Amino acid sequence: MAYQVTARKWRPQKFEDVVGQEHITATLKNAIKSNRIAHAYIFTGPRGVGKTTTARILAKALNCENPKDFEPCNECPMCKTINDSQTMDIIEIDGASNRGIDEIRTLRESVKYAPTRGKYKIYIIDEVHMLTKESFNAFLKTLEEPPAHTIFVFATTDIHKVPLTIISRCQRFDFRRIQLDTIKSTLSNIAKQENISIDDKTLTLISKKADGALRDAQSLFDQVISFCGDNIDSETVSKMLNLIDDDLFFTISDAILEKDFNVVFQTTDKIYQNGWDFIDFTDGLLEHFRNILTVILTERTELVETAEVYRTKYANYIQTFSKGDLLRILNYLSKLQQELRYSNNQKLKIEIALTNLVGLEKSATLSEIISGLESGNIEIKTNESGSGTREKSGVTYSPKQIVPEKKREIKSDPIPKTEAFVPPIKEKLSGIQSDLNFELITQKWQSFVDDVCKEKSFLLTPLFNNVKPINFDGTNLQLESSDPTTESSLLLHQEYIDKKSRDFFGKKVTIKFASEESPKAKSTAIKDTKSSKSAKSSKITDPYEKIIIADLGGREIN
Repeated sequence: MAYQVTARKWRPQKFEDVVGQEHITATLKNAIKSNRIAHAYIFTGPRGVGKTTTARILAKALNCENPKDFEPCNECPMCKTINDSQTMDIIEIDGASNRGIDEIRTLRESVKYAPTRGKYKIYIIDEVHMLTKESFNAFLKTLEEPPAHTIFVFATTDIHKVPLTIISRCQRFDFRRIQLDTIKSTLSNIAKQENISIDDKTLTLISKKADGALRDAQSLFDQVISFCGDNIDSETVSKMLNLIDDDLFFTISDAILEKDFNVVFQTTDKIYQNGWDFIDFTDGLLEHFRNILTVILTERTELVETAEVYRTKYANYIQTFSKGDLLRILNYLSKLQQELRYSNNQKLKIEIALTNLVGLEKSATLSEIISGLESGNIEIKTNESGSGTREKSGVTYSPKQIVPEKKREIKSDPIPKTEAFVPPIKEKLSGIQSDLNFELITQKWQSFVDDVCKEKSFLLTPLFNNVKPINFDGTNLQLESSDPTTESSLLLHQEYIDKKSRDFFGKKVTIKFASEESPKAKSTAIKDTKSSKSAKSSKITDPYEKIIIADLGGREIN
């Protein structure tokens, strides 16, 4: 017997042999069982996932003389003639080469004739989206009301090109891409039947290259056998298919953890010498760090599509990278992926990018810094220039690496050494670290006033010069003022003062006056103040004086 390629030799002959499309085969079997057979079906999905194969099995199942559990027996004369393509009742048409209106007119004429031997006359039109607009229009009436013995089965890889008037007259079935593990299992079973030795790593390489298409995987399988013979190894397959070895990506991630810059130039040289595509390398590296993120977030390796030998390696990364660092790396690689397509020197671009990744500093959240301060694992040091650093277990964090809790992770960008930055941070951290009391507030009060006046000099400097703290109960800070109008003026800026005190003292501090009035009295006082200012401003003709009194909280001095 002449040689047959794997895709034809191992083509499924029953519904149960179709892999990865159980949702479709089960529906078709139930339709046959309940005798609810439609007059037209349309199968859509990626290439090589079983559309035409399922159409042939459906044709056999409907015409089989001795069906078994609503599956074709493949033994009766009718099944054998269908398998040998010798029956006139199953007509397969290539829509790409028979797309004109003349071919459809011929088809319409043949539809009215009864089947010669079987129960149904079935037309299988592959790549139906290639038919012309006129052909579809000529087909509409026949497709809507065909003879009882006629069934149409359409297959297409591009359902969007099929008119909605055609789709609405058919039962639509969407075939999905086949999962990597399913392709590996199918190829492994074929290899056992063919007495071919192949390992899991090689099966993974072939299956990933196929990208969800079983027919593509079977074609690659034939090609590998022709090159390697009966003993197939992953290294030879990688060279033959010019695939980038996954070990190279693990080398990069390890270099980032170990800060090994030598790996950068060794990697780019290896890519260049092997003739690998730099864009393919970037795509693979992006997928690699996505896998690491998946494992760290889920603490499982089942969601990673890779060989078993690599699942163990991914599991070892669980306690290494932080989530924030991985998101920064993925974001960086995504931008690199786009920029690389327009680069004139891709090798140099990759070297610069990998150097940046290896030199990437670890990030820290504010909660981690505070926890380290409380436990004593982080020590604040100020150098001669006044810039500060925080050291924890051999890792140094600079001040700008500490961010608010809501942002969680931060970027470690180059940090200028400024003297004005460190003292406020040290004060805030110490305020959070220790209990706040009246003595500490008294010590910090002038710094707080200076900070407020620096930001709101024109509005609040005259007001804060008239107040001083007199009591603190742990939450409420009572102030005393020599000017009776100060309280009503400060109430206008209450929201800003509350936020500023919380940021400065490290906790919520409510500022009140010793003679505390009820909320209603406060509201009345504010309204009276505003109305008084409004009345005064109405008597003033100078527009600048009106703005100062009405909008900026000023008052007229007699």
